[in-house]
Amino acid sequence: MEFTIYRAQEEQLIKGCIRRERSAQQSLYNLYSAKMYALCYRYVKDSMDAEDVLVTAFTKIFERIEQYKGEGSFEGWVRKVVVNEALTFLRRNRSMFLETDLEAADREPDYHTLSDHLEAEDLLRIIKQLPTGYRIVFNMYAIDGYSHKEIAEQLGISENTSKSQLSRARTYLQKLLADTEGLNHNQHRHESAN
Repeated sequence: MEFTIYRAQEEQLIKGCIRRERSAQQSLYNLYSAKMYALCYRYVKDSMDAEDVLVTAFTKIFERIEQYKGEGSFEGWVRKVVVNEALTFLRRNRSMFLETDLEAADREPDYHTLSDHLEAEDLLRIIKQLPTGYRIVFNMYAIDGYSHKEIAEQLGISENTSKSQLSRARTYLQKLLADTEGLNHNQHRHESAN
């Protein structure tokens, strides 16, 4: 029942945005801006740049809202526009350096050795430490659900390069997580001793 009400409300906002009603645009922005800002920030790492990407993405959403045909979730459509804008920003600012070495990491990380004490914020902070190319592919594949084929098309790279970037990102993340675990373990030990 609640989902149906939400869906009807969302449809009314979309129709209002198609009619270029400022109140509908503001309501839609308020509904999605926090989630989409977090999405931008995962890609571009700088809060001011993330804000710029968000504003530009919403401008495009409002300009192209008629292109949403009601197939699939509207939020998914919004996310795609936002991710595309983040990638455009990174390309334009030449901060997107993808390693093209196709040598994949030999082993899959052992995530079972890490504790469950890490919070979502800790993980996002650690993901931000990844080199740009690794971070972009990891975000697109592991968090935003793009396939390697879609990533390759979006970034102008081969599927193998996408797979290699993901594999290296996972290995790099495992190292960062293990380092964080070590710091947390030592900090808890030190606090217990006092």
